[in-house]
Amino acid sequence: MLLAAILMICSAISDLRWREISNGLNGLIAVFAIPFWVAAGWALWPDAAMVAGVAAVIFVFFLLMYMFNAMGGGDVKNVFAVFLWVPVSLAMPALTVMAVVGGILSAIMLVRIKMRPSDKPVEVPYGVAIAAAGLWALHQQYLNHFQSIASS
Repeated sequence: MLLAAILMICSAISDLRWREISNGLNGLIAVFAIPFWVAAGWALWPDAAMVAGVAAVIFVFFLLMYMFNAMGGGDVKNVFAVFLWVPVSLAMPALTVMAVVGGILSAIMLVRIKMRPSDKPVEVPYGVAIAAAGLWALHQQYLNHFQSIASS
């Protein structure tokens, strides 16, 4: 889990600095999810299969956004890799976290472009929002000792 958190933070930093998330980094995040499933005690069926299915559905949605030039290719692969770590019960809340953080990033980029006009297109480092959602989900599932308070 710590390795996943570090890799997610690396993907956010990479997207912030270079507006690019490497295939290798996305591959590492995805591949390390498999031993995580085993260590977490998830059964291949239905637990891991359901998580992979949800990640695939999210991937297809973001792939459509990529096809309309609304999302970068690295972000699409990154969202799939990160959501391989997110339990099904936390997928929708994690998407909400991603949307809120993405909205904040978009607002910051809009202000930035108004303050410093540029001919270059605005590129939102959405890897930051994806990493925030993944880190939030990991925290909720494994580090939040007050889950019973939140669910009541």
